[in-house]
Amino acid sequence: MPNFQTTVPLPEYSFRIGYQEHLLSLGSCFAEHMGQRLADHHFFSLINPYGILYNPLSIAQGLQRLLLDAPFQQRELLEHQGLWHSFSHHGAFSHPDPEQALSGINRSYRRAQGFLLTANRLILTLGTAFVFVYRPTGEVVANCHKLPGSAFERRRLSTREAIAVLEPVLYELKNRQPELEVILTVSPVRHIRDGLVENQRSKAALLLAGAELSRQLPFAHYFPSYEIVMDELRDYRFYAPDMIHPSEVAIDYIWERFGQAFFDEPTQLLRQRISKVIAASRHRPFHPASEPHQQFLQQQLAIIAQLEQEFPFLNMNREREAFNAQVAS
Repeated sequence: MPNFQTTVPLPEYSFRIGYQEHLLSLGSCFAEHMGQRLADHHFFSLINPYGILYNPLSIAQGLQRLLLDAPFQQRELLEHQGLWHSFSHHGAFSHPDPEQALSGINRSYRRAQGFLLTANRLILTLGTAFVFVYRPTGEVVANCHKLPGSAFERRRLSTREAIAVLEPVLYELKNRQPELEVILTVSPVRHIRDGLVENQRSKAALLLAGAELSRQLPFAHYFPSYEIVMDELRDYRFYAPDMIHPSEVAIDYIWERFGQAFFDEPTQLLRQRISKVIAASRHRPFHPASEPHQQFLQQQLAIIAQLEQEFPFLNMNREREAFNAQVAS
C-alpha cells in the first residue's frame, strides 16, 4: 500500500528531556505551545518570561538581560492609547497603571532569573527575521504595541546577523550552566503581513541560522517543527480557521514527534500515565452526582496518590483539586 505522507526524519539527539530537567522555553508560538504542554504534563518548565518574542535579536536581548542584574525601570515604559508598554515585552504585560505594568514585568523577570540558574534545557523558537527599529531611539523592539507604522523602520535580519546575536549569549549560558542543551526550532506560523514571498525569505534566513548555530555549537540542536508542518502535515485541514496558525491537531502531532525525539522510554510511559489523568480531569459529566461518576472520581484520586508515591517530584494538586471539586459532600 502506498504511503501518502512524507515523514521528516528526526536526528539522533545526544541528550534526553526527563522529569528531572529544568526547561526554559523562549520565543515564538512553538516555544509557547511546547512549553505549555511540558508544564501541563508536570515537567519543570518556565514559558516566555517576556511574553511571545518573534525575532532573533529580541530573543537574544531577552536572554542577555536575564544574565544581568538589571530589572526594568519606569523610564523604559511608553504610554500609548491609555496603556503603558515595554518594547521588550509582549502586550500581555501592558497595563493602564505604569506601576502595575512595571511590577508585573519585574516579577516575571526575577522569577526567570532564578529559574535560569538551574535551567539545563532551553527551547528557542525563531518566528521571523524581520525586525522593527523604533526611529526615535534606534532600538529594535520586541513588539510595536500598535504605534503608528511611521514610528518604525522595518528590515530583515540576514542569516549572519541572526547568528551573530544568538551565538555569544548561548555560549555565555553554556559557560554558566555546563549541562545546558539548546533546542533550536523555527515557527511554522506564516507571517502573512510580511507577504507570502517575504515570509518565505524570512523563514529561509532563520532556517539557515538554525542550521549554522547547531553546526557551530555542540550543545545546540535543531528540531524540525517547521518541516514537520510543511511536509508531514501538508494540508490546510491542519491549520486553524485563519489558515495561518497550525490547528490543535497539528500542535498535538508536533508534541508527539517532539516526545519521540527527546523523551526516553520511562519518561514517555510516565507522560502517558499523567496524560490520562489530565484528560480525565477535563471531562465534564452530564450527571456529576451519580454513583458511577463519584466512583470514577475516587479512582482518579487514587491514581494521583499512586503516581505521587512512585514519583515524589510530582505535584498533581491541579488535577486533585479538579476532581475534589466534583466530589459529592
